[in-house]
Amino acid sequence: MSDSDMPNPRGPESAGVSAVLAVVLATIGFFALAVFGLGALSVATDSDIISTPGLGQLPGAGGMLVAVVVFALLLAVALRRQHPSFVSAAVIAVSTSLAHLVAVWIAAAGVTGSLLIGTAVAGGLVRNGTSIVLVVAAGVGAWGGIALRRTRSQRPRWPWERDEEE
Repeated sequence: MSDSDMPNPRGPESAGVSAVLAVVLATIGFFALAVFGLGALSVATDSDIISTPGLGQLPGAGGMLVAVVVFALLLAVALRRQHPSFVSAAVIAVSTSLAHLVAVWIAAAGVTGSLLIGTAVAGGLVRNGTSIVLVVAAGVGAWGGIALRRTRSQRPRWPWERDEEE
């Protein structure tokens, strides 16, 4: 009997987590990490993330919404492959942070009617570390989503749930 004819002693290989489930779980994880990281940054620096007076909530909320959508879409594209690469986590992380910056810049410029203020707000996000927090959160979230997809694990089973032939 050759090695290829022998049954796998660990049982049939699992198909892994579905791409949709991996995207959903990773997106929730990214959002949670981003909110925690931005809150921790705000507490550590004793300043607001966006401290421009009269700007309101639209630039921050809009930027975060765009970041979450870009993260989910890019991760969904990366997870289409049978064996997604962990290198795509870096691309997703940087792209998510850049999309956040652009969205905040557009929203701040739109609210104030000044491209200069929009540029100053976006520059402040880079300067105060907000963009780094988003890069790290998106990188960890994307890596987790890719790991969920690549891992071929099964749900845990009790000994009595296993087949008798095993």
